[in-house]
Amino acid sequence: MANQVIKCKAAVAWEAGKPLSIEEIEVAPPKAHEVRIKIIATAVCHTDAYTLSGADPEGCFPVILGHEGAGIVESVGEGVTKLKAGDTVIPLYIPQCGECKFCLNPKTNLCQKIRVTQGKGLMPDGTSRFTCKGKTVLHYMGTSTFSEYTVVADISVAKIDPLAPLDKVCLLGCGISTGYGAAVNTAKVEPGSVCAVFGLGGVGLAVIMGCKVAGASRIIGVDINKDKFARAKEFGATECINPQDFSKPIQEMLIEMTDGGVDYSFECIGNVKVMRAALEACHKGWGVSVVVGVAASGEEIATRPFQLVTGRTWKGTAFGGWKSVESVPKLVSEYMSKKIKVDEFVTHNLSFDEINKAFELMHSGKSIRTVVKI
Repeated sequence: MANQVIKCKAAVAWEAGKPLSIEEIEVAPPKAHEVRIKIIATAVCHTDAYTLSGADPEGCFPVILGHEGAGIVESVGEGVTKLKAGDTVIPLYIPQCGECKFCLNPKTNLCQKIRVTQGKGLMPDGTSRFTCKGKTVLHYMGTSTFSEYTVVADISVAKIDPLAPLDKVCLLGCGISTGYGAAVNTAKVEPGSVCAVFGLGGVGLAVIMGCKVAGASRIIGVDINKDKFARAKEFGATECINPQDFSKPIQEMLIEMTDGGVDYSFECIGNVKVMRAALEACHKGWGVSVVVGVAASGEEIATRPFQLVTGRTWKGTAFGGWKSVESVPKLVSEYMSKKIKVDEFVTHNLSFDEINKAFELMHSGKSIRTVVKI
């Protein structure tokens, strides 16, 4: 089918707030420096739900959502040299062009090469490769993995071990990599550290895993859902607390519990009040708080400046600070050698036709990650 339009199934979001609709779409062949991928498995992430809800300022419709996927290269466009048909890959929502000043700076992973067009739901040339019922359908986060076939920029693809199980490593396209990297790259957690992780969903569990790998001596999980505590301990949390069990603010409780505050805290929810609590739970003089969760459009964070003057640091992370094209294959290798957990994040497996159920499971708090076989 190289150089030809492919007809296939995709889950189309026609408008905000409505369930996805399984449709037959047309996927155009890749243009120069583009790759067409047959998606084998994809997971459903809170960011997909955030955009579908209508709260995302960059959300445009109709669109094919999905950004935690894995598949096989079907064909490549002109000028693509590092990938070929048959390669096993993970599409990347943060690309790595290797040329922009962001890619050339070791301090960041935020490649800006295609940022403007990606934010508009378009390929780098300003057009879409998807059509449905005669209408143009937009791309999402440069990946659009809720489709049997998708087209992505060649700088937005990580070539991985062909032996890796795609229904597991698809999770390394976002959530696990983000949380794990927040601990080991952004915070740079040190052996013996005391850490607090706010929000025990998939990303929070990945942060706990990162803190444990980094050698933290105490990892405190914080969540208002006690049903999540047992699993958090399996991932490495040494104790878990529910803010609703205390009359005092949670940051005061953590300061009491840890003789002055934690060395590192992580907010994995996207709640600006919790972001403040996470910062203020940090130890005076050296505490570092990392914002991992994505807050709703227009939200602002606040704290007393004195919190920062007295030596606390507020940081943020995107995709865990990983330079994507070079790092994701290494993360797959770490999983294959059992250094990091991936299988344990998958709580449900569904067929493509059941994709809306994956969103229901997530909203109900019953799942960590649901993998959809495409």
